[in-house]
Amino acid sequence: MRLALAAAFLVLAVPALAQPVPPLPPSITVSGEGSVSAKPDMATLSSGVVTEAKTAGDALAANSKAMETLLASFKSSGIEDKDLSTSGFSVQPKYDYQPNRTGDPRIIGYTVTNTLSVKIRDLSKLGTILDKAVTDGSNQINGLSFDIDKKAPLQDEARKEAFADAKRKAEIYAEAAGVKLGKLRDLSEQGGGFIPPRPMVMRPQMAAKADSVPVAEGEQDVQINITATWEIAP
Repeated sequence: MRLALAAAFLVLAVPALAQPVPPLPPSITVSGEGSVSAKPDMATLSSGVVTEAKTAGDALAANSKAMETLLASFKSSGIEDKDLSTSGFSVQPKYDYQPNRTGDPRIIGYTVTNTLSVKIRDLSKLGTILDKAVTDGSNQINGLSFDIDKKAPLQDEARKEAFADAKRKAEIYAEAAGVKLGKLRDLSEQGGGFIPPRPMVMRPQMAAKADSVPVAEGEQDVQINITATWEIAP
């Protein structure tokens, strides 16, 4: 009796499992892009000190003293502790590659490099801060990049533009095909981005010639890219 019931259940279940999935209605899939421009309100400076000496200890001691002066310089310019961070530190031997008796290069000294990442939130002081940093001992400036502190409102505006761009394209295709758009089936964001200008690299000797280094921050672009799918109305 139990075997008969099990067999009857399988007979009833198989047709239900075998029911075909209804096909999705035809659709139009397009991409959309939104972009909003704004002036930056902050900058990030990579600045540091390079020292050389016969021994690693002497090079490190000289570098540490110079970095203390540079840190004090930034703080006196109004930079807060939270906006100062060490971004690189290295101790490297210097070699004389003229072969010695064993044929190997010999160490003739050491180079110590210590680099700071400095966030500058008041761009009106940027030129003065750069000049003061060089005057107070920074002999390495690797780059200067601009940024926008609060991007969320700009990203939201870019999202609206991206959706409007996608819908405009979908309507054009629908009109060309002689159909009408139905409901929105799918929407995804591929990940927008903030497109900064190329970082600026300066030579300290050039910066030192000016009382206040001239800097042009330009504008930044915030972009959002989406993919959207609309069903074709029946």
